[in-house]
Parts: sequence; structure tokens; C-alpha cells
Amino acid sequence: MAASILGSGQINGIRGSTSDFDEGLLWSALLLLAIGLVMVYSSSISMAEGSRFTGGSSVYFLTRHLAFLLVATLAAMLAFQVPIRVWQRFAPWLFLGAVVLLALVLVPGVGREVNGARRWIGLGVANLQPSELMKLATVIYAADYTARKTAHMHSFKRGLLPMLGVMLVVGWLLLREPDFGAFVVITCIATGALFLGGMNARWFVGLLALFAVGFAGLVVSSPYRLQRIFGFMDPWADPYGKGYQLSHALIAFGRGEWLGVGLGASVEKLQYLPEAHTDFLLAVIGEELGFAGVMLVIGLFAWLVIRAFVIGRLAVSLERPYAALVAQGVGVWLGVQTLINMGVNLGVLPTKGLTLPLMSFGGSGILANCVAIAILMRVDWENRALMRGEAA
Repeated sequence: MAASILGSGQINGIRGSTSDFDEGLLWSALLLLAIGLVMVYSSSISMAEGSRFTGGSSVYFLTRHLAFLLVATLAAMLAFQVPIRVWQRFAPWLFLGAVVLLALVLVPGVGREVNGARRWIGLGVANLQPSELMKLATVIYAADYTARKTAHMHSFKRGLLPMLGVMLVVGWLLLREPDFGAFVVITCIATGALFLGGMNARWFVGLLALFAVGFAGLVVSSPYRLQRIFGFMDPWADPYGKGYQLSHALIAFGRGEWLGVGLGASVEKLQYLPEAHTDFLLAVIGEELGFAGVMLVIGLFAWLVIRAFVIGRLAVSLERPYAALVAQGVGVWLGVQTLINMGVNLGVLPTKGLTLPLMSFGGSGILANCVAIAILMRVDWENRALMRGEAA
């Protein structure tokens, strides 16, 4: 229904377009990458200069982020060349490979532990975060599974149960790291694919209730997660303890007001706000660029998500169910993760270690995001080719 609403008013516009690709989609993604590059540099200068790990170089994170963008751009260009039918053919193997990487993280001597979490595999010059690749793999695999099981979407045993079993395995691996935030995003991607693919409404409501009970159980059973919940509800009750990050993020937004204090003039990034260049990048944007800068970022993400669903809707009209689910899966992924990150920064959701897609510092995240955008553009390119009567 959501895809129908978003797509109904846009398909004719696409049919009348002479472009080979969605220029608005490309430019919005490039703008987010460019703004992210500038803000990662701005937010990381103080930390880079004051760290012995970086050698005191103020451009340490900038140069690494540029390298990540270069690798991600090359990967995206290659991904765009791959036909969607090839992604579908190898979907199970890509998903299995991502599961193996998640398991390797937990192997002593292979996985790298940082701040009590084992989420990375050391590659010498950089660290690989398998959970980011799992998000991409879930989009590709969940779309393939749903497209193949369309006739059984109303059956619990043949439609829902196999995917539920697979997601439980993935969830167990993620929670062992632990990476609760990635688990939430991946669960939303898989559930969204099943819903958009025609899952029985009763099973969908029951699945949501099951997830709600499961998430509540995970929170209650973990003192660490429970502490984060209480810290989020009233960060000022313990501003130097469990409410430290959120209280400083809110101070940053408050200082920014309408137009910000100016690029580079943030105070909170000066060793006050932890993870300013990753999880709390939006807070620095709010302080330096103000309400106007935050709304620009929100608008660009909203456009990306809308275009993803519009492209998916057009693929449905062209009888390309797998391509449609991939496009909409990318939209669900970027939309959900963006909402969670922004909600955490603004204090309306509990603090979670999720980055802002396409913008925050982190090689694995940037790589997965750029490849996802490239696949989305490939779906759109094939749609347009088919409408012109050409072979996709």
C-alpha cells in the first residue's frame, strides 16, 4: 500500500523522462556523501589532534574517510554493472558469506574487540564490520526469498517460518557481538520484504508483537541496555554518567539554533561529545549548521527513501517482483537506520551504536551504503530500458 501511494503519482513522470537514470537520486546521494565528508573532518579535528593513535594529525580521519569514499565509489561503479538477475542468482551465497563473516567475528584472534564489543575483523590497513555487509546481504536475500515464496506468503509453515529461523540465527550472532542496533535494522529489512511481498496480515501483526516482546525481553535481561533506556528517558538525571552522550548532543542542538554557530565552530566536538564523527554526527551538524542544516539532511534522506519506493513501484508495474523488493528493501534499510540515528541524536530513542548512512565515518558502512545506492540505480536503469523497449 505504501509503495502504491508513493508510486502512483510518479510513474508517469518517469515514463516521460529522457534520462537513462534517476538524476535526483544520484545527486541527493552525492550531496549526502559530500556533506558527510565535510562534517566528518570538522567533527574529528580535535580528537585527531589530541590522540597519540593518530600521531596528532588533524587530517587523520579526513584522509581515511576519503580513502573509504574512493573504495566505496569504485565498488558502487562495479555493482552498477551487475544485472539485477545476477544479484538474485547469487543472493543465497552472498547471504551465506555474510553469515560466515558474522561468525568469524566471534572467533578469538580473528574478531577485534573495541569498547567491550567484538564487531570487527582486522584487515591491517582497516577494519571490516560484517554487520554492515549483512544489511546489504539481507536486502538481496530477503527480496529473493520473498519473490520465490510469493505463493506461500499466507502460510506460516512454508512462508514465514523459514525466514524467521534464518533471522534468529543472524540475530543470535549479532547479539553475541553484541550489536543490538544492527539486529533491529536487519529485522526491519527482512520483515519489510515479507510485508511488501504480501505476507498474511495476521501473521505480520503477530510477528510484530513477537518482536516487541523479544526486544523488551532483551532489554530487561541486560543491565547495560536497561541503563541506556533509563538514561534516554531523563539524561539530565545523570548528565555525567549514563546521560552524558545525550545531554551533550542536546546541548549541541540547542547552541545551533536556526542557522548554527558556523562551520568548524562547534564546542561540543572539542572532546565533550563522544563519537562525534560517527554515531553523533547529526548533533555536530545541528550545532554548526543549525536547524536549516539538519532539515537539509532530513530532506535529502527523505528524497532517497521516496525514490526507492517509487522505483520499486515502477518495477512492480513492469512485472519485476525481485527488482521491486530490492529497491524497496534499500528504502526500508536507509529509512529505518536514518530514523534510529536521528532519534538517538535528538533524544527520542535510546542510545544505540548506529551510524548515519552515507555520512558518518566508517569504511564498512560507507561501502555497503554506496553499493546499495548503486543497486537501486541499476533497478531504475533497467526499468527505464524496459520502458524504452530495450533489453535490461
